[in-house]
Amino acid sequence: MSTGHRRHLLVIGIGAGDPGHLTLAAINAMRRSEVFFILGKGPEKSSLTDLRHRMLDAHTTGPYRVVEADDPPRDRSAQETGDYTAAVRDWRARRADVCERLIRDELGPGDTGAFLVWGDPALYDSTLGILAEIEERGTVALDVEVIPGISSVSALAARHRTTLNQVGRPVHITPARRLAEVAPNGDGDIVVMLDAHESFDQIEGGDVWIYWGAYLGTPDEILVSGPLPQVADRIRSLRAEARARHGWIMDTYLLRIEEEQPRRDTGPA
Repeated sequence: MSTGHRRHLLVIGIGAGDPGHLTLAAINAMRRSEVFFILGKGPEKSSLTDLRHRMLDAHTTGPYRVVEADDPPRDRSAQETGDYTAAVRDWRARRADVCERLIRDELGPGDTGAFLVWGDPALYDSTLGILAEIEERGTVALDVEVIPGISSVSALAARHRTTLNQVGRPVHITPARRLAEVAPNGDGDIVVMLDAHESFDQIEGGDVWIYWGAYLGTPDEILVSGPLPQVADRIRSLRAEARARHGWIMDTYLLRIEEEQPRRDTGPA
């Protein structure tokens, strides 16, 4: 176990893409940080890194350093081969190796560093799990503080002017690969994340309504809502066009069964 002063780390949720999603708590935390750690995801997703730099330029008031490293690649084929959990565990371990080295070498004992996390650190993000793994290794002593952010799920509901749940009913949040287990059955609404394969195609029945959004909070934002059978082809087409244009896509959607749906259809923003 390392000795001496502990390193203080802030895990700061920065919202779903809109610079206005930054909370006052997030801005205050950024101003307390001396070192910011950023894992880049390659040139295709450089806009994600660029936004972080713009936020730092706009809101930090004192001297700081930015330490960047490449995010280890992840085996995306594992979802089809059935080794998904093992692949994610391996990827997180390699990410922990990178983060451990950065924290040990770039953040002095007693100093404060920060990770700027897309959306909210508590929802489908690996940063907290990786820091917990580093602590378990015992090589670096950490104090971790979490500042929540506006998630893509919250942004989706806000942009569609709807709620995530209906009165007295639950809402499920699931990765797309588990959608079949909680497919709409009248027992609550479903938020689907991390969908690389348009899993809404699995859903049958004409009474399912979808609220879909991509690049939420950014200038490239796209919104579609309507009865799933009527708008599914449109969503598939928009996804294909957007992926071809940007090289990547981040989207999420809400599925709902309801006797009376609002009679509106939101097109591309």
